[in-house]
Amino acid sequence: MAVIRVGMLEDDPEIRDILAGWLGSAEGIMLLWQKPNGEAALKSLGETPVDVMLVDINLPVMNGIEFVRRAKMMAPRTQFTMLTVYDDTDHIFTALTAGATGYMLKRTPRKELLAAIRNVHAGASPMSGHIARKVVEQFRGAVLPPGPSGLEELSPRENEVLALLAQGLLYKEISSRMGVSVFTVNNFIRRIYEKLHVNSRAQAVAKLGQPAGLPPTSRPSAPAL
Repeated sequence: MAVIRVGMLEDDPEIRDILAGWLGSAEGIMLLWQKPNGEAALKSLGETPVDVMLVDINLPVMNGIEFVRRAKMMAPRTQFTMLTVYDDTDHIFTALTAGATGYMLKRTPRKELLAAIRNVHAGASPMSGHIARKVVEQFRGAVLPPGPSGLEELSPRENEVLALLAQGLLYKEISSRMGVSVFTVNNFIRRIYEKLHVNSRAQAVAKLGQPAGLPPTSRPSAPAL
């Protein structure tokens, strides 16, 4: 049986030690390296490729989603599984858009996590049960009833933010692209959700008639001021 080579990106040393113990005693799995930040992990990934990577989201300097976006271009054959405390739909869909194949919560038991590593290596997309339910609910919610979409109520700047959300950009990336603060981006998104009567990125992007994360074929027309 081929050994699954694993890399880990986790900044909490206690959690790293626990996971290293789990992986070290697992049959058919070998932890090749573990890193506390994205920069070090990118370097290791380039020097010592792995089959599967476990990636935290809340990291210093470069967060886990940004890491996956960069790492996927460097190592397209590596399967990235998020291992995080975040279970909100925005983090889930942004991570999947960035290139993650699996999404597991840190409260996942050892047996289930090891199974997820084996499954993602075999071509599946493992998710914690709670996360999978959220994904299903969001896709159900994306099938919107006919009627006014609410897009006509968006301002030109809100249309711009929505288009960037559809491309899968993180809030800080939208902030940089538009030259405004992250706080301002959050306010734009709050108003977009209110006007479109949605509560997640996936539902907002569905109003454009396209999947989250895919660049729009054309930007929605901005209403006249």
